[in-house]
Order: sequence, then structure tokens, then C-alpha cells
Amino acid sequence: MKQLFIAFVSGFLFGAGLLISRMSDPAKVLNFLNIAEQWDPSLALVIAGALPLAAAGYVIARSMPRALDGSYFPSLPRGGISPRLVLGALIFGVGWALVGFCPGPALVALPVQPEPVAFFVLAMLLGLWAVRLFSAKPDHQAPPSDIARRDPETSAQKSR
Repeated sequence: MKQLFIAFVSGFLFGAGLLISRMSDPAKVLNFLNIAEQWDPSLALVIAGALPLAAAGYVIARSMPRALDGSYFPSLPRGGISPRLVLGALIFGVGWALVGFCPGPALVALPVQPEPVAFFVLAMLLGLWAVRLFSAKPDHQAPPSDIARRDPETSAQKSR
């Protein structure tokens, strides 16, 4: 129950932040990305405010042995920039520039503007399904040594 509550509060705060900053409004995002004509730099302030907060959260999380719900933090793979990562970033960026949505703001905007957003969410879900279908090996698998570094119980078992 604690894990569900933490997830709900986190999602609520994230969604509220997207609505307050208007990052769930595709017109606002597209005007931010359109430097040549109607540039709206206000979202740069949102980003500038989010970066130090995210960095502080990352530092705090790295110092904790476990998450607030008692689970272990997932380890990220170490491998640098892969062609798959570059392709995914390009697809994400092009999609964001074309319609002004990325996944989080689209899900927040869905109840507010269901008709224009539903097509994007459907295309996003189909894209997620296609990636899982055609992927031979997921990128999110960490090497066992990295997971053991973040999991003290596993490390203790291996040293015996």
C-alpha cells in the first residue's frame, strides 16, 4: 500500500507541475520550439527550475540504500551512447516538435482535451508495443555486478 501511495503522490505532483507550467499545452510547447517565428522562452524557466531539483533528488537517492517504499533502485546499464539510443531520441524529438506532446504531458492532457490527444496516445501505445515486439534485447537490463552494487543483500551473499 505504501508503494501505491508514493506512486500516486509522485504522479499527482508530476501532473500538477505539467499543468501549472502549461507543458501539457501543445501550443505552448510548439511556440517554445519555434525559435524562428513566435518563440516563447517561458518554458526555459521551467527547465531551469527543474534541473537543480532533479539533480538534488538524484544526489539524495544515490545516498539512500533503498527507496522510500523499501525496494531497491534500479541500476542503469553502462555502455555509452548506442545507435538504438540515438534513434529513439530522434524519434522522440521529431514527434515532440511535430505535435508538441511527449508521453507525460499527453497523458495529463488526455482528460482535458480527449479528442485531439487520443490519436497521439494511441500512436504512442502502438509505438511502445512495436518496440517491444521488434526488440531482441531490452536496453534496460543492467549487468549483474551493477545490480549487486546497489543491493547490499546480494553483495553479502556473493562474498560468502
